Amino acid sequence: MTSARLGKRTSAVEVTNVSRRGFWLLVAERELFVSFDLFPWFREAAIGRLVEVMMPHPGHLYWPQLDIDLAVESIEHPERYPLVSKPTPRVAEGTPKRTQRSRVPPRPRRPGRK
Repeated sequence: MTSARLGKRTSAVEVTNVSRRGFWLLVAERELFVSFDLFPWFREAAIGRLVEVMMPHPGHLYWPQLDIDLAVESIEHPERYPLVSKPTPRVAEGTPKRTQRSRVPPRPRRPGRK
Protein backbone atom coordinates (compact mmCIF):
# COMPACT_ATOMS: atom_id res chain seq x y z
CA MET A 1 0.00 0.00 0.00
CA THR A 2 1.28 3.45 -0.84
CA SER A 3 0.31 6.75 0.69
CA ALA A 4 -1.50 9.35 -1.34
CA ARG A 5 0.72 11.98 -2.88
CA LEU A 6 0.79 15.21 -0.92
CA GLY A 7 -0.89 18.19 -2.54
CA LYS A 8 0.63 21.55 -3.30
CA ARG A 9 1.00 24.09 -0.56
CA THR A 10 -1.74 26.67 -0.87
CA SER A 11 -0.05 29.35 1.22
CA ALA A 12 3.30 31.01 0.59
CA VAL A 13 3.76 31.48 4.36
CA GLU A 14 2.60 29.47 7.35
CA VAL A 15 3.16 29.51 11.11
CA THR A 16 4.34 25.99 11.94
CA ASN A 17 5.03 26.15 15.69
CA VAL A 18 4.69 28.55 18.62
CA SER A 19 6.69 28.48 21.86
CA ARG A 20 7.24 30.76 24.87
CA ARG A 21 10.23 32.31 23.10
CA GLY A 22 8.74 32.92 19.65
CA PHE A 23 7.31 31.17 16.63
CA TRP A 24 8.46 29.48 13.44
CA LEU A 25 7.39 30.52 9.96
CA LEU A 26 7.62 28.38 6.87
CA VAL A 27 8.37 30.83 4.06
CA ALA A 28 9.04 29.53 0.56
CA GLU A 29 10.33 26.16 1.84
CA ARG A 30 12.56 27.85 4.48
CA GLU A 31 11.83 27.84 8.18
CA LEU A 32 12.50 31.08 10.07
CA PHE A 33 12.29 31.73 13.82
CA VAL A 34 10.63 34.96 14.99
CA SER A 35 11.83 35.74 18.51
CA PHE A 36 9.49 37.58 20.85
CA ASP A 37 12.53 39.41 22.25
CA LEU A 38 13.41 40.80 18.82
CA PHE A 39 9.83 41.24 17.62
CA PRO A 40 7.87 42.14 20.79
CA TRP A 41 4.67 43.09 18.91
CA PHE A 42 3.80 39.39 18.67
CA ARG A 43 4.34 38.48 22.36
CA GLU A 44 0.76 39.12 23.54
CA ALA A 45 -0.97 38.12 20.29
CA ALA A 46 -3.57 35.38 20.41
CA ILE A 47 -2.62 32.24 18.46
CA GLY A 48 -5.57 32.73 16.11
CA ARG A 49 -4.29 36.17 15.14
CA LEU A 50 -0.68 35.04 14.94
CA VAL A 51 -1.36 32.30 12.41
CA GLU A 52 -3.28 34.64 10.10
CA VAL A 53 -0.29 35.73 8.06
CA MET A 54 -0.02 36.38 4.37
CA MET A 55 2.61 37.33 1.83
CA PRO A 56 1.19 40.14 -0.31
CA HIS A 57 4.52 40.55 -2.14
CA PRO A 58 7.64 38.40 -2.33
CA GLY A 59 9.75 39.04 0.77
CA HIS A 60 6.97 40.93 2.56
CA LEU A 61 4.79 39.48 5.36
CA TYR A 62 1.57 40.95 6.73
CA TRP A 63 -0.56 40.04 9.76
CA PRO A 64 -3.88 41.81 9.01
CA GLN A 65 -5.48 41.15 12.41
CA LEU A 66 -2.42 42.57 14.18
CA ASP A 67 -1.67 45.28 11.59
CA ILE A 68 1.99 44.22 11.46
CA ASP A 69 4.18 44.35 8.34
CA LEU A 70 7.62 42.74 8.23
CA ALA A 71 10.22 42.19 5.58
CA VAL A 72 11.47 38.59 5.50
CA GLU A 73 14.99 40.01 5.48
CA SER A 74 14.37 41.68 8.87
CA ILE A 75 13.66 38.22 10.33
CA GLU A 76 16.71 36.68 8.64
CA HIS A 77 19.04 39.56 9.63
CA PRO A 78 17.55 41.44 12.61
CA GLU A 79 20.91 43.09 13.32
CA ARG A 80 20.45 45.15 10.14
CA TYR A 81 17.08 46.45 11.35
CA PRO A 82 17.32 47.98 14.82
CA LEU A 83 14.10 48.11 16.78
CA VAL A 84 12.59 51.56 16.36
CA SER A 85 9.21 50.94 17.93
CA LYS A 86 8.47 49.36 21.26
CA PRO A 87 5.19 47.94 22.51
CA THR A 88 3.30 50.00 25.04
CA PRO A 89 3.58 48.67 28.59
CA ARG A 90 0.56 46.76 29.82
CA VAL A 91 -1.34 48.22 32.73
CA ALA A 92 -2.17 45.70 35.45
CA GLU A 93 -5.88 45.16 35.95
CA GLY A 94 -7.30 47.17 38.80
CA THR A 95 -4.60 49.81 38.45
CA PRO A 96 -6.15 53.20 37.79
CA LYS A 97 -4.99 54.68 34.52
CA ARG A 98 -3.46 58.10 34.70
CA THR A 99 -5.11 60.51 32.40
CA GLN A 100 -4.19 64.06 31.65
CA ARG A 101 -6.92 66.37 32.77
CA SER A 102 -7.70 69.30 30.59
CA ARG A 103 -8.36 72.58 32.26
CA VAL A 104 -11.80 73.97 31.68
CA PRO A 105 -11.84 77.73 31.38
CA PRO A 106 -13.97 79.49 33.98
CA ARG A 107 -17.47 80.47 32.94
CA PRO A 108 -17.92 84.10 32.09
CA ARG A 109 -19.83 85.96 34.78
CA ARG A 110 -23.08 87.65 34.01
CA PRO A 111 -23.07 91.39 34.39
CA GLY A 112 -24.39 92.52 37.75
CA ARG A 113 -23.54 89.29 39.62
CA LYS A 114 -20.72 88.90 42.10
